[in-house]
Amino acid sequence: MAGSYGVCPLYAATGLWCPLCGGLRATYDLGHGDVAAAWGMNPLWVVAAPLLVLGWLRWLVAGARGQTVRRLPAGLPWITLGVLVAFGVLRNLPALAPYLAP
Repeated sequence: MAGSYGVCPLYAATGLWCPLCGGLRATYDLGHGDVAAAWGMNPLWVVAAPLLVLGWLRWLVAGARGQTVRRLPAGLPWITLGVLVAFGVLRNLPALAPYLAP
């Protein structure tokens, strides 16, 4: 596709949108202040990116002050995996694809 960031291997092989499809385009749109366009590409990333940036900034400031940051909950990777799988399933449902697919 001309002018794109490439093709998702999962989409190329199966025709299914993965949870990360549209993430690069959403990041580009967020970087240019176009939240609506970013939401249209990947709403999960629009929610997750600011949380990741805030977490990184918190870690950075604590490190600069010589403080330690509290550890993340042990179950967070499983919760993250569950959210990614659920979003991947939901964005491929025909009824929700117009709203969640890039």
